Amino acid sequence: MTTEAAPGAGESGQGESGRGFDGFSPQNLDLAGRTFVIRRATEADVSAIVALLRDDVLGAAREAEVEVVDRAGAVAAGAASAIPDAEDAAPYARAFALIDADPNQLLVAVTEAAGQADTPGRAESAEQSRSAGQTRDGSTVVGTLQLSLLPSLSRRGTLRLQIEAVRVGPSAQGIGLGTAVFEWAHECGRRFGAGLVQLTTDKSRTGAQRFYDRLGYVASHEGMKLPLD
Repeated sequence: MTTEAAPGAGESGQGESGRGFDGFSPQNLDLAGRTFVIRRATEADVSAIVALLRDDVLGAAREAEVEVVDRAGAVAAGAASAIPDAEDAAPYARAFALIDADPNQLLVAVTEAAGQADTPGRAESAEQSRSAGQTRDGSTVVGTLQLSLLPSLSRRGTLRLQIEAVRVGPSAQGIGLGTAVFEWAHECGRRFGAGLVQLTTDKSRTGAQRFYDRLGYVASHEGMKLPLD
């Protein structure tokens, strides 16, 4: 696995303007004979990213505001479809606008060039992802995550990197892309001045917890949430 900065990459510190992720540039990631591009998501990527968020038992329930999932893992009736319609897309569009306008937020799209996912053994998953994830240049959105830079007075003013909403689609699973993307995210945080990385994970995601353990994360805190309805 190798990474290669795309043209214009090589930012350091807090970027050229000194504000959050300003100055971020895409990076290429070569893995298992395939080339992925890690870049800032655009408005055109939103529907594909939402599809990735919904392609998951817990994610589908959250996006549909469904709270009950049966023991077989099936989402209760009323779960959202993979691709939001125009009315359903409105809150995502508003959220994207806020994220895109905030220099401390970086919504990432991981894409793969057209044709690379069509090798034997991946044809079915590639076909499933194509309609939801294909971009205008023919590449496919195969993964996503959101990075946030959190200024804080604690820990002697340490800037924190928060990682959220990590997804890797079926056409890119099983080749180590998740590990590679996390390694990239850690290095990205360092380049933009973060001294600590943190994330939360649902207690039911035992496999994800083992994955984070292998990356060196420590379950040092108990997370809590309260809906503000």
